[in-house]
Amino acid sequence: MGPVVVLAPDKFKGTLTAVEAAARIGAGIRRARPDAEIRVSPVADGGEGTVDAAVAAGFARIPARVSGPTGRPVDAAFAVRGATAVVELAEAAGSARLPAGPEPLTADTTGVGESIARALALGCTRIVLGLGGAAATDGGSGLVRALGVRLLDAAGADLPRGGAALRDLDRIDGASALAARLTGVEVVIASDVDNPLLGPKGAAAVYGPQKGATPADVALLDAALARWAEVVAPDLADVPGAGAAGGTGFGALALLGATVRPGIGLLLDLLGFEELLDGARLVVTGEGSLDAQTLHGKAPAGVAAAARARGVPVAVVCGRVELSRDRLDAAGIVAAYALTDLGPDSLTRAGALAEIAGERLARDLLTASEDAP
Repeated sequence: MGPVVVLAPDKFKGTLTAVEAAARIGAGIRRARPDAEIRVSPVADGGEGTVDAAVAAGFARIPARVSGPTGRPVDAAFAVRGATAVVELAEAAGSARLPAGPEPLTADTTGVGESIARALALGCTRIVLGLGGAAATDGGSGLVRALGVRLLDAAGADLPRGGAALRDLDRIDGASALAARLTGVEVVIASDVDNPLLGPKGAAAVYGPQKGATPADVALLDAALARWAEVVAPDLADVPGAGAAGGTGFGALALLGATVRPGIGLLLDLLGFEELLDGARLVVTGEGSLDAQTLHGKAPAGVAAAARARGVPVAVVCGRVELSRDRLDAAGIVAAYALTDLGPDSLTRAGALAEIAGERLARDLLTASEDAP
């Protein structure tokens, strides 16, 4: 019987999904070690690819046609297993869902709330809400509006969509009914972002420019989010994670009664990663860039920590490596294979190069040790 290898890569942003990366790395390993037992568990940290990772682990994909960030319908999905639903914000309200470029003032998260509503209708009592890649800076107001909360101005009229409209918020209606609807339902945010809602480290200032916001837009959005917090739950604006996904973290904390857990840790629990490590000789993880950010809660660091706790060595396949050997050692990573070192055109040939990396790491880490005297 051959060695047991666990493949747990994250996406290579812009080139390979986590599922594709696992398939190509696995194909390379099999060329060198056709006898290997390969266990595949693509991972995510709550952002893009979270639903795909859940489906790969045995969750059912539930299609959902919902409102995109500009109000146009989009074909999204969430994942369900038993009473647990995994809802990925990026599926419904991610930047890739913008039909014609950024809409920093008017994009919203309505579709995320619609997906949650469908999960509740299926009888789900645990909602894992993956936050990341948001197109909107609306404080989660669209999400809660989709669940029945009304956002009203001083004249009693419903506010328009988007974060900027929150500057005219006078009061909300329906929060008590939503709380009653969520009785017995656990909502958990999967996110590694610890930003507060407001200020220089808040949702608008830090992430608004990534969503196309000008300096004037950022000031407007920060003031609008401040009004949102003042009306809804002023004491939660400074909670770490409230600024996640354009402030959606705040909306979920304040009106869904959500708690926050580190994204990769929560997802590894959901995916049953610990069980996959039984008898494993090697874990292979990966992402587009292995850099300083990786070590601050991103998926490969979480995978490496879980494997190291079980005494299983970890190798990484990535687009590029920007960490020193000392920092790799400290993270429990025994070897790193960068696509940029394996051949030209690493962006357009990422799949083929990932196979080469898989074959090389199998020869280095699985075959070479057996050949040694």
